[in-house]
Amino acid sequence: MDRRQQKTRAAIFQAFSTLLAEKNYSKLTVQEIIDAANVGRTTFYAHFETKDDLLKALCGELFGHIIQSAMDVTHTHGLYTGGTAPESVFCHLLQHLQENDCNILGLLSGESSEIFLRYFKDSLQELIESQIFPPGQAVKTEVPRDFLINHIAGSFVEMVLWWIRGRMRQAPEELDRYFRAVIEPVLQ
Repeated sequence: MDRRQQKTRAAIFQAFSTLLAEKNYSKLTVQEIIDAANVGRTTFYAHFETKDDLLKALCGELFGHIIQSAMDVTHTHGLYTGGTAPESVFCHLLQHLQENDCNILGLLSGESSEIFLRYFKDSLQELIESQIFPPGQAVKTEVPRDFLINHIAGSFVEMVLWWIRGRMRQAPEELDRYFRAVIEPVLQ
């Protein structure tokens, strides 16, 4: 993808994100996205076949970036200039959420939040599976592995929502301690 295409795609993502924070996804039209992004209809459809494809691509970009960044401790966004990176992938993830790249917190708590929360949870399940339950590692409990992964991801999403509603008063490190205190007994 050349630079011009990347700029167009970024403009469409930005317009879509802004509109989604204000309006429900089901009521949003492609024409409104085109107008907000200041692109032509043909240009929009050259990048995305449908509004659903745009949504899927946006979620892939947002959550993919955040999840990959959380997994890569060397990718710190300048968060740890005075100290060391956190040992918990959950703390790192919370720090990225706190940065609020691309208004992700607005999307998670906005008018169309249920869609984003579902994509967020799906992305988290991949992270949890790779970080907590790597392939070949036995689960130490009689509870099925897929149930545990779903439970931990759902719990994390609910914690993030609680944090957003409470105006993010707790530091990511504090939330990480709470979260690990709740999930670690389940894993033993």
